[in-house]
Amino acid sequence: MTHEIVSENLPHPKFVYSQAVKAGNLVFVAGQAGVNFATGYLAEDFLTQARQAFENVKLVVEAAGTTMDKVIKTTIWLCNAANFDALNKLYAEYFPVNPPARSTPVVALPKDNLMISIEVVAVIN
Repeated sequence: MTHEIVSENLPHPKFVYSQAVKAGNLVFVAGQAGVNFATGYLAEDFLTQARQAFENVKLVVEAAGTTMDKVIKTTIWLCNAANFDALNKLYAEYFPVNPPARSTPVVALPKDNLMISIEVVAVIN
């Protein structure tokens, strides 16, 4: 049995997908971009986009009733491998101990100037 999770702090997806789905004691968070949804602003630099993407993930994780320290797997889609070192530093801020397993493919994302998208799996206590 699954249950859709929706953060009231983020807009409901315009397409046919959920922000997250709870299955048992796991929550699967869909890819979150570095868009500030309060302003609609997409920063032009990687670090600002990446930090916003992590904050968007955090909002969905919290809406599911868990926290970032319960994230067990991340997939971080990067548009430019040159941003890998900056990503590692930011990742360490959000996951300072027991970092989750991570995959980081380099891909083309569907929106102009979108540099990162982050999806996670977290445990719900």
